[in-house]
Amino acid sequence: MIQKIMPSVAEALRDIADGSTILVSGFGGAGLPIFLLDALHEQGAKDLTIVSNNAGNSGVGISKLIGAGRVRKMVCSFPRQPESGAFDDLYRAGKIELELVPQGTLAERIRAGGAGIGGFYTPTGFGTELAKDKDIREIDGVNHIFEKAIKADYALIKADKGDRWGNLTYHATGRNFGPIMATAALCTIAQVNQVIELGNLDPENIVTPGIFVKRVVKVEVSS
Repeated sequence: MIQKIMPSVAEALRDIADGSTILVSGFGGAGLPIFLLDALHEQGAKDLTIVSNNAGNSGVGISKLIGAGRVRKMVCSFPRQPESGAFDDLYRAGKIELELVPQGTLAERIRAGGAGIGGFYTPTGFGTELAKDKDIREIDGVNHIFEKAIKADYALIKADKGDRWGNLTYHATGRNFGPIMATAALCTIAQVNQVIELGNLDPENIVTPGIFVKRVVKVEVSS
């Protein structure tokens, strides 16, 4: 019997090792798997590469991991935002690496990783520092730069509902990066609000099929 429901967030994250590359869903607070990130902080893995839309703020989630010195490198579009002091301080001190990626390029690099594509050419970033040391090719009279696909050891994502096979649905804007990140990791771990009996999720509403998900954990959200 396929059973991907985990008894706790701690058990779901048990084997994340030092040096892992981790995709983290979320656009601001929407779709951010805060319970998984808190559990990762408790778990203790370090020297991590985090790929996400931003570097977190207010000392929670990704920002909490950064502040604890557990993140070696951030790959993101918006490293600085209100109350992003943890990242700012470490970056200025040369204690954390940053790979800055335009948001659309970031999404497409992750999607390419999940699709098994090595990379793609895009005009975005040409003529800027982001093009440094990248292959440049003219396509239809427009200069493009080559962007490599992103793949990861783990993806930590937030969904609304899931079943024991790992099928997932999302709520509104909480969907954001979750579906593509689920395809681009060796092990996808989903934090869900509800666990639904197998067969009770409308197949037409399933966004992430269970084949892309290894572990599902239900979290208790206070009202």
